[in-house]
Amino acid sequence: MTPPLRTERLIIRDWSSTDSEEAYAVYGSPEVSRWLTPSMRTVGDAAAMRSVLEAWVEAQPNLIPPAGRWAVVRQEDDAVIGGLSLRLLPPFEEDFELNWQLRPDTWGNGYATEASKALIRWAFDQGLEEMFAVARPNNHRAIATARRLGMEWVGETDKYYDLRLQVFRCRPSDL
Repeated sequence: MTPPLRTERLIIRDWSSTDSEEAYAVYGSPEVSRWLTPSMRTVGDAAAMRSVLEAWVEAQPNLIPPAGRWAVVRQEDDAVIGGLSLRLLPPFEEDFELNWQLRPDTWGNGYATEASKALIRWAFDQGLEEMFAVARPNNHRAIATARRLGMEWVGETDKYYDLRLQVFRCRPSDL
């Protein structure tokens, strides 16, 4: 994504392997990793996180637009506080999934909603016609964020990631 997206408080930009310490605070947290879809083990340390980031950075140019993974940076202190992604949902890889992850110490400040709204608008400007978010039924925070984004609940399914998930959809007319 060039240039990065900006909101009132956040910057959404490409990941860099130099983000590994701050990214580890997100993906190394059991409070975050327990909710990820597909299931992802908690990243063990900053070195492992650097490897994950390097893989994401390498894969980024090969993804079908508007797919990608981005860092969420708080403008006031330039801290990486989370990540966003748009990716194709299995098994048919026709539908795009929006997902967000934030450091637990930043939860409750509206950052996930703010960053996701910016990414949604950008994706629709790229020609995307709809996107989905999926959440485990007990992930009340993710479900609440999907609703704050104006996403419509479309049901529960086990179609994705071999997990029972709540499914939400957003179209440009929902904004």
